[in-house]
Amino acid sequence: MSTLAYSLEHQPATSRERDRKAVRLWLYVVALVVFALVVVGGATRLTESGLSITEWKPIHGVIPPLSAAEWQEEFELYKKIPQYDQINRGMSLDGFKTIYWWEWSHRLLARGVGIVFALPLAFFWMTGRLEPFLKPRLVGLLCLGGLQGAIGWWMVASGLVDRTEVSQYRLATHLTIACIIFAATLWVARGLKARPHVERAPGFSRRFAIALLGLALVQIYLGGLVAGLRAGLIYNTWPLMDGSLIPSGLLAMEPVWRNFFESHLTVQFVHRCGAYLLLAAALAHALTLWRAEPGTRHARGAVVLLGLVVAQAGIGIATLLMVVPIDLALMHQAGGLIVLAAAVIHARSLQGGYPAVGARPAALTA
Repeated sequence: MSTLAYSLEHQPATSRERDRKAVRLWLYVVALVVFALVVVGGATRLTESGLSITEWKPIHGVIPPLSAAEWQEEFELYKKIPQYDQINRGMSLDGFKTIYWWEWSHRLLARGVGIVFALPLAFFWMTGRLEPFLKPRLVGLLCLGGLQGAIGWWMVASGLVDRTEVSQYRLATHLTIACIIFAATLWVARGLKARPHVERAPGFSRRFAIALLGLALVQIYLGGLVAGLRAGLIYNTWPLMDGSLIPSGLLAMEPVWRNFFESHLTVQFVHRCGAYLLLAAALAHALTLWRAEPGTRHARGAVVLLGLVVAQAGIGIATLLMVVPIDLALMHQAGGLIVLAAAVIHARSLQGGYPAVGARPAALTA
């Protein structure tokens, strides 16, 4: 046994508990930065700013234009893409700077997430503050972050040649991967929370909570498709859509599968149905858990989650009826992340925490 492994094995429990707390707080900070990144990404999309930087410069790109000549150079690059030619022809340099700063801020935050994650990870690892079961989980998160950077450029590249906006397929993928990183970070952090007096919930409740978490992620993906197609700018009535509960023409495209990704009508309708399903599932889960464990922390968590889903549905309806004003649209995107965070925390709490310091379980929960 190496000296480091021996020291980890025989480190006092109180010291390991402090290490767990430090790691948990660090992961919460990472999740908070990811939250900000997704919201700024939403603002970048809503202000049509995402294509203003036409090159991928992972290192050099952290420095914005610093002179009039550099600003003009960036502007000339933007003038070469279809979005400028077809939508923003005649835009002033000051107008370009406005959209540029949104995209630059988004990319800067993305780089910031990498630094906020990688540097403390290296510190905790090299100083022996990470328990062995945490290491593959944290490396997995690091790899997901690197993949997300590549997906971000893959998304932007889709709007630089033949389109005036990015592909809705790629935008929804980019958003969903970001939310998976956000959810996974919270999952690991929540598992490190010591809860000695809270029992693990029954198996059915745990599975139901995981299903709710999955539904929340699917609904975010569907919202990404709606955003990518600008589908929220049409059919701005509720509960009727195009004059009926189930509008005609849902499967007008051929082949049929294209309707679920490319039809404004079908994509918005499926997103609405996803909201109804998530709301019904959250209500059923809250009622079931309250009857099984009335007044417990688990039951209260289910009720809080239900309340957040109801609030998010209300924001979504208001956003639709008011034809997607930027403030409500950003609130709706942030609300989706808050619902996802609540679903993660609730589901992870039902699973029980990671084994107590010093325990030797046969297997660990995720």
